[in-house]
Amino acid sequence: MQTRASLIALAVLVVVFAAISPQFRTVGNLQQIIDAAAVLAVLATGITFVLLLGAIDLSLPGVIGACAMTVSLLVANSRNTQDLGLLGIGLTILLGAGFGLLSGVLSTRLRIPTFMTTLGMSAIGLGIATILFAGVRPVVLDEGLGAWAAHRIGGFTVMSLLAVAAVALGWAIQRWTRIGRYAAAIGGAEDIVLLSGVPVARYKTLAFGVAGAFYGLGAVMLTARLGSGVVEAGAGTDFAAITAAVIGGTLLSGGRGGVLQSMIGVLALTVLANGLILTGVSPYVQQAVQGVIVVLAVAVATWPVRRRLGVVK
Repeated sequence: MQTRASLIALAVLVVVFAAISPQFRTVGNLQQIIDAAAVLAVLATGITFVLLLGAIDLSLPGVIGACAMTVSLLVANSRNTQDLGLLGIGLTILLGAGFGLLSGVLSTRLRIPTFMTTLGMSAIGLGIATILFAGVRPVVLDEGLGAWAAHRIGGFTVMSLLAVAAVALGWAIQRWTRIGRYAAAIGGAEDIVLLSGVPVARYKTLAFGVAGAFYGLGAVMLTARLGSGVVEAGAGTDFAAITAAVIGGTLLSGGRGGVLQSMIGVLALTVLANGLILTGVSPYVQQAVQGVIVVLAVAVATWPVRRRLGVVK
């Protein structure tokens, strides 16, 4: 029901903006929407694994900041003589996975609520990013990484095609691996899964690690788009990714939703932002609209299962 409602909402947005703005209906604008959704799609794919657990992840700003500064210093840049190319990108993705694994270990082994663990991890990541920044912004000179945002294939940027591949990989992990299947099961009924003999703590940690890897890839994409390492590159991405996942039908209470559902939310948010810009709506009003939408989306998503949620804190 939630997925159908999200699809209907997306269709309504497309119809309304197409009727209001002729520019919205152009092929060029469609390409812009897909390109604009690329980074958010990768981040939403990652955070979906955490939300399926019934957990929350607020570490994105810090993890993305640290990874963005790392990749900008590992590939050809204006600050040092490093030129690791694809190896530097791979190491950055591993760094993101490391942040995620650490969040998972701290929350499961020390029994710390995930919102507090990941909030602290965000602060650690921003601190590392600030140290790496050292007062001088590194400009990315790597032509291969720069081509992610500049080179087009079939009218779409390389970054957009990479995002499609990343989403497909995320869906495959969710659909065909124990990490994905157990994440949904844990979010639905963790006590039952634990009694079934599943090592819950291990798979929770692995789910956070998978999410962190996608955050690392998202940071690389943002760096390619910005052309330099930026400490605050991930500002606001936690809210945007959670909003997209929830709008698409991934429950904050866990157990329901998935990568493909989250992509509906990504498209809805991107279409909304694009349409509001074309119709001349202020960016501040856009933020307010996004806030209203996420509250409504959570209310709609949780209404059918409100009796099962028990006490809401």
